[in-house]
Amino acid sequence: MHPELLRIPLAGGLSIKSYGTFMVIGFLAAVWVLRRLAKREGLDPNLINSVALYALIAGIAGARLFYVIHYWQDFRDDWLEVFRIWRGGLEFLGGVLLALLVLLICVRRWRLPAARLLDICAIGLMVGLVFGRIGCFLNGCCFGRPTDLPWGVRFPYNSFAYISQINPNPKRNRPHPQLELPRDYLDYVDQDGRWHPRPLEQLTSQQRYEVTEGHYRSLPVHPTQIYESIAAFCIAGLLYLFWSHARSDQQGRRLYKAGMTFPLMFFSYGLVRFMLEFVRDDNPYEWGRFTISQWLGLGLAAVGCCIWVISYLSGRSRSAR
Repeated sequence: MHPELLRIPLAGGLSIKSYGTFMVIGFLAAVWVLRRLAKREGLDPNLINSVALYALIAGIAGARLFYVIHYWQDFRDDWLEVFRIWRGGLEFLGGVLLALLVLLICVRRWRLPAARLLDICAIGLMVGLVFGRIGCFLNGCCFGRPTDLPWGVRFPYNSFAYISQINPNPKRNRPHPQLELPRDYLDYVDQDGRWHPRPLEQLTSQQRYEVTEGHYRSLPVHPTQIYESIAAFCIAGLLYLFWSHARSDQQGRRLYKAGMTFPLMFFSYGLVRFMLEFVRDDNPYEWGRFTISQWLGLGLAAVGCCIWVISYLSGRSRSAR
C-alpha cells in the first residue's frame, strides 16, 4: 500500500497520489487504444480525443456522485468534503453509467456511428480499468476479506482494511471484530461508531512491533483490486478478439456484427463484478444478502444479454427479408 507515490519538498510538501496517477495512466492507455482502433474503423482519431475527454469528466463525476449517494452519512456534516476527490471515494459503476450517457450524447451531436464507437469504447474502458484497479490497490481501498491463501496481502496498520478488521460491521452481518485490538491501542470513535487506532508514532515500541509484526498486525486479505485488474485485462483481450473477428467476418453472420462487442462487455464485466463482491469486504449488504454493486452487476449482465438478443434477432429478421 503506497497511497503517495512521491512527495515534492520544494513544492510545499506537494504529494503525488497513487490513485490519481493510475487513473491518469488508465485514461491515457484507454485513449491510445481508442485512437488505434478508431483508425481501423475509419473514425477520426482527433474526434475520439474529444469524446474521451468528455466521457472522462462524466465518468469521474458519476463515480463520485455514486459514492456520495452510497455513503451520504460521511458527508452530512461537511458537504465541502464532496469536492475533495483527491482523498479517494469513487465507484466505478457509477462512472460507467454517466460516461455512457455522455457518450451517447456525443454520438448524437456529432452523428457518429454509435455501434462501432461503442464497440471500441468497450475495449478501451476495460484497458483503463486494468490500471485504475492497480491505483485502488496502492491506495488500500476496495479491499478483500481475510484469507489463508498464500497470495493474501497484509495492508498496513491504520489502513482502510485494518480499521475494518478491528471493528464489528453489522451492515455485513459481522457482530464481532475480525481482529481484537486492546483498548489502549484505540484512539477515537467516528460518527459511524467505528473505532480508529492511535497513530503509530503514539504507540510504544512494543506496541509498534505488535501492530506491524506481532499479534495485532493486519490479517491477510484477498487482493481483490488485483483480481479485478487481471479480470479487466482478460475481458479486454476477449473483446478485442471478438471485435477483430467481427470486422474480418466475410459471411455476414449475425453473431459477429457492429454493436455486439459492447453488450459483451456489459455481460462479462457484470458477472465478474458480481462474483468479486463475494470476496470483497468493504461494501455493505443491501437489499438482501447482496451489495448494491452486485445488484448493478447483475443489471449490467441482464442489459448486455438483452441488447445481444435484440441485435441478433434484428439481424435475423433483416436476413429473412
